[in-house]
Amino acid sequence: MNFVNTKLEEFNNYLDGRRVAIIGLGVSNIPLIEYMHEIGAEVVVFDNREIDKIDVEIMNKVICYDMEYSLGENYLSKLVDFDIIFRSPSCLPSNPALLLEASRGAIVTSEIEMFMELCPGTIIGVTGSDGKTTTTTLIYEILKAKGYHCYLGGNIGIPLFTKVGEMRPEDMIVLELSSFQLMNMKISPKVSVITNITPNHLNIHEDMEEYIEAKKNIFKHQSKDGTVILNYDNNITKNCADEAVGKVIFFSNVAKISEGYMVDNNSIKFCNGDFRTHILETKEMKIRGLHNYLNAACSIAATKDFVDLDTAVKVISEFKGVEHRLELVKQTKDRIKWYNDSASSSPTRTIVGLNSFPTKNVILIAGGYDKNLEYEPIAKPIVNSCKSLILIGQTADKIEKVVKKELKNGVKEVNIYRCETLEQTVKLAKEIAFKGDVVLFSPASASFDMFKNFDERGKKFKELVLKLV
Repeated sequence: MNFVNTKLEEFNNYLDGRRVAIIGLGVSNIPLIEYMHEIGAEVVVFDNREIDKIDVEIMNKVICYDMEYSLGENYLSKLVDFDIIFRSPSCLPSNPALLLEASRGAIVTSEIEMFMELCPGTIIGVTGSDGKTTTTTLIYEILKAKGYHCYLGGNIGIPLFTKVGEMRPEDMIVLELSSFQLMNMKISPKVSVITNITPNHLNIHEDMEEYIEAKKNIFKHQSKDGTVILNYDNNITKNCADEAVGKVIFFSNVAKISEGYMVDNNSIKFCNGDFRTHILETKEMKIRGLHNYLNAACSIAATKDFVDLDTAVKVISEFKGVEHRLELVKQTKDRIKWYNDSASSSPTRTIVGLNSFPTKNVILIAGGYDKNLEYEPIAKPIVNSCKSLILIGQTADKIEKVVKKELKNGVKEVNIYRCETLEQTVKLAKEIAFKGDVVLFSPASASFDMFKNFDERGKKFKELVLKLV
């Protein structure tokens, strides 16, 4: 019997002839624009960039569809009298223009929230300050290896809204969800994972509390048959268990938890009361670092009701990691290893990267766009792990200040250098690196002062290493 998605049919019928606002002319919203055009909605698109800053192909499509558009500094001034508004993650629901339209009766949602409302399959969602992309990818690969028809989306993968019509109840959907996507969301995945919560994006969120509350939406709207997987070692996520409606599963590398998953004595174990069941030796994994072992434990917890343990272990053992996350770019003849960790856009992520190298011979390249984060916590890990520190970008002063303060507390020396461009950092690192050293590009900062995103930044670093080293 053919499956009919009645929710989708009702949604399509509702939209016919309605006034729809789509905020943001990024790549992820293009399928949404096409979809709304096809079903006969009256669409107006909005973007805070001027027309010459927007991709020509995207603007041509808007013009071809004869859609109205509002661009530039006061782009939301025409956001009046709409039935439904699809906001981009960068346009927060707290925006006064959105609040005003909502008070008039408009439905304010997002592409990803509406997708979750209409999706007939089982959704597994992953959020966190660190580790969410690796965990999301691992979950997807495990499910796929078992033979499920899977979709990967959210912050990674492809825009999934236009795929709803082809999805079936037996399909599995894995989503990486950012705090901006989760803000004001009124629906949660069947299985939710929070890898950790540490200060991040405080240049955009009103405060840390708003950031935390956004993350909590990944599980707060679950039913009793939902599952939330939480980091027991992180006080914020541990306390989230008090608000969970469904089942709670913890993971840890510190506590002797009664139910959940542990990274203990170089192995991943399942805990059930006083019993510990061995699952996998960490030395059998290709990805390195305690954080990745915990990511693997998360992925096992998230898939345990859908996939047998043997399949999960096989996938985890063979998994080589995700681009820009402690990615080995090159190893020279004299055993100097160059790692690209461009996705580490906060101090906590760089600390995790540094802790993955037990030696004291790391040359760290760090610095970038300032997200108003505190850099004090990174000082000791840098001093403990690094022989040299090469700084670049807006946060260079902040990082240098805390490291120099830490150096006054001991006898360890760290050579500190400053550069203006990424190319200069690679050339300098090549000059000062000796046999057996690790060159780690882990900025502890966002990329927006010099690059479009961390992906572009990481690709540039790899290009420079392969060209100059």
